[in-house]
Amino acid sequence: MSAYIIVQVDVKDPVRYEDYKRLVPASLAKYGGRFVVRGGRTETLEGTWSPKRVVMVEFPDVERAKAWWASADYAEAKALRQATSRTEMIVVEGV
Repeated sequence: MSAYIIVQVDVKDPVRYEDYKRLVPASLAKYGGRFVVRGGRTETLEGTWSPKRVVMVEFPDVERAKAWWASADYAEAKALRQATSRTEMIVVEGV
């Protein structure tokens, strides 16, 4: 069953965050990940949620999503993301 990592991002250092964005795609390929949403314009339709940046990545299953997140392939990029932004991240199973 497909799984999705969904991330709300508040970028604190836009210059260095661009380096993060360049590192991520190569790390995803090995785990079957692909971007579904990557920072497009958002509009609140209900409630108060108003994220500055949203990213959604699709994986073949939860196990691969979690393996990517914990991998050495993603470690450098993850550290850079954590240093340059504040994020909320979840993994969710698809239908």
